[in-house]
Amino acid sequence: MAIELSKQDVDDIVNSLRKYCKEELELEISGMQAKFFLDYIMKEIAPFAYNKGIKDAEAYFQAKVEDLPGICFEEGMTYWHKKRK
Repeated sequence: MAIELSKQDVDDIVNSLRKYCKEELELEISGMQAKFFLDYIMKEIAPFAYNKGIKDAEAYFQAKVEDLPGICFEEGMTYWHKKRK
């Protein structure tokens, strides 16, 4: 599944990349160069983070499903036990 960003997200990221390169690397890059760099990152690197997020979500939901009997259990036949107290 391809990771898609909104135009606003792309613009924000491009600006951030340009600022990072200027302040941290002392390198001025154009908006087009930053966009090409972002495209590279999205194709080559972002899938690792995406896949890790999917694995983490799967583990989280699997743990919740395994604990369903403990979370979603209600004792039956308790009316008279509560009534006596």
